[in-house]
Amino acid sequence: MTFPLYTDAALAHDLPEYRLRRGDLVHLVEHHLAPNGAEGYSAEVLGAKGQTLAIIAVSAKSLEELRDDEVLSVRAITL
Repeated sequence: MTFPLYTDAALAHDLPEYRLRRGDLVHLVEHHLAPNGAEGYSAEVLGAKGQTLAIIAVSAKSLEELRDDEVLSVRAITL
């Protein structure tokens, strides 16, 4: 699936290497293709106050569209 740039998406599964969990919100800032042709994105992980916590690279299959029936929540993350 292709996502529009500069929109938000949710992680489809945990990414322990970044200490992120399924459902965490990311902001998509760049689209790229891996050498094998797989779609991927550079995504900004934002804190509750809007500060940048990290920029990560994720595959398109690691992302989910946001739905109208979802609610956001806040959790602590150790950087």
